[in-house]
Amino acid sequence: MSARDQILSQLKRNEQPAEHPGPWRSRRNFADLAERFTDTLNAGKGEVFRAASYEEALDQIDTILHELQAKRVVVNDTAPLEGMDVKERWPDFEWFTAGKSEGDIKSFCADADVGLSGADAALAETGSVIISSGPGKSRLATLLPPVHLAIVPTSILTSDILTWTAARQGKPGANMVLVSGPSKTADIEQVLAIGVHGPKRFIVVLYDD
Repeated sequence: MSARDQILSQLKRNEQPAEHPGPWRSRRNFADLAERFTDTLNAGKGEVFRAASYEEALDQIDTILHELQAKRVVVNDTAPLEGMDVKERWPDFEWFTAGKSEGDIKSFCADADVGLSGADAALAETGSVIISSGPGKSRLATLLPPVHLAIVPTSILTSDILTWTAARQGKPGANMVLVSGPSKTADIEQVLAIGVHGPKRFIVVLYDD
């Protein structure tokens, strides 16, 4: 028997069944997920507006868009806005819907005032919104406009990313990002700059559903 066969034989004799770890249980417990999410995102220079219902959230979006004096808005065709006729709901703005509108979305996003999106999940621990790519979900809509506006139901709030990934089913998209506020960077002297590599403002309308 060769030295290689001896080693393999020894390993096989010592082989034991593997003990798999149990399901993930988060150690992060927050009395109020919405309150924790709001406080954490605000601390990260983001902005949160609360709404008592979906309809109230849509009215809040209308108010925000007018206060921003927006003219061109790009929207991802995903829940909770999936299938909505945004032009009929908000006729005061020029719209481009990802995956539906004709034309070059990159050119539109480059001149858009606001990018409007939904979210896959919202993490209370870090004040983050998870957004994935896919049909009707353009990364350009959330990266190029100077303002990213997200509408988020409280039902997709969870404590932390490990709890979310443990409970998630299905395959991930080609791209998934965690947005925890506006784009931020700092130079060697730790001087914070906002909006250098992405939106200067990140606004979440969080509504009870």
